Amino acid sequence: MVLQQLSILNFKNLEQVDIELSPKINCFIGNNGMGKTNLLDAVYYLSFCKSHINPVDSQIIRHDADVCMIQGRYYVSNRQTEEIYCAIRRHQKKQFKRNKKDYDRLSDHIGFIPLVMISPADNEIILGGSDERRRFVDMVISQFDKEYMNALIRYNNALQQRNALLKNEPSQIDPTLLDLWEEQMVEEGQSIFEKRNAFVKQFIPIFDLIYKQISRSGESVSLEYVSQLHASDFARQLKAGRQRDMILGHSTMGVHRDDLEMLLEGYPIRRVGSQGQNKTFFVSLKLAQFRFLRVMSHTTPILLLDDIFDRLDTSRVEEIVKLVSSSDFGQIFISDTNRESLDEILSATDHDYHIYKVENGDISRVFE
Repeated sequence: MVLQQLSILNFKNLEQVDIELSPKINCFIGNNGMGKTNLLDAVYYLSFCKSHINPVDSQIIRHDADVCMIQGRYYVSNRQTEEIYCAIRRHQKKQFKRNKKDYDRLSDHIGFIPLVMISPADNEIILGGSDERRRFVDMVISQFDKEYMNALIRYNNALQQRNALLKNEPSQIDPTLLDLWEEQMVEEGQSIFEKRNAFVKQFIPIFDLIYKQISRSGESVSLEYVSQLHASDFARQLKAGRQRDMILGHSTMGVHRDDLEMLLEGYPIRRVGSQGQNKTFFVSLKLAQFRFLRVMSHTTPILLLDDIFDRLDTSRVEEIVKLVSSSDFGQIFISDTNRESLDEILSATDHDYHIYKVENGDISRVFE
């Protein structure tokens, strides 16, 4: 999958952008706050129907505009192209179209354009709450397993319905309805648990290998899937916790409480990792995601690298450059504030590349 042409209107500080892109490497250079990250975020939006940074759609519309638009033309294979169009209007439902046809559900689009984005914000996977780590796992699996995403949607709906019941007075709660929603939570939750468990086991060796390569060390990294469903039968847990959940007004048991323990040499990296180790950890995590998706989705994902070379020593930058310059990678978007790291990548590859200057939301190609 290759993004050939990108058009943007009123996306954050990008008032109007129309660019033709290289099928291999696209570099965006500019000072902080100029719009480099916004450009990459627009590409991300076309894959996931949402921003990597702003959870609220109204925040991505340029402050003096009423609508923003993103449109991309993708080359798939055998000269076939696909057009993805998105429009976000204030106080209205967003439009998402593939080849001018509206999607019935936005979730139907997820996985069509596999993509991995690496940015400084990914440090939250390590330092943030368990919801950040669940989101990482869900994002990987959902891109190649449509049924997993559907199970997540059904589980979260049942969870919301159960929580809504639990907020009522105990005398007003219909036990038959509670049974119904718990039954659906158990069915979908068990499926989610099994797929997350299988994913983590398959993912760890890939992740550890990439970390060792980038760090040039014998340090080992691992992941431990933490779930209440490891302990006992989920249905029994829900029944046993009903009284407590009625008092608290929400569900305390289930896969919505899952976590992913991130380990360096067997210890939680959030406690023992240096700044450089943390960054190497999440960059390796995301590059392992790329390699895993490439196999599972039977296509090469688009890779976005947003300002990832800062605070990494020269040897680690060299190893990342070596990795992303290999033939395993397809189309790459890179943003940085200076040319040094970019020039290292460009000199290490004989692939086609485009360089763009980004200044106050204006994007222009640099010809050399």
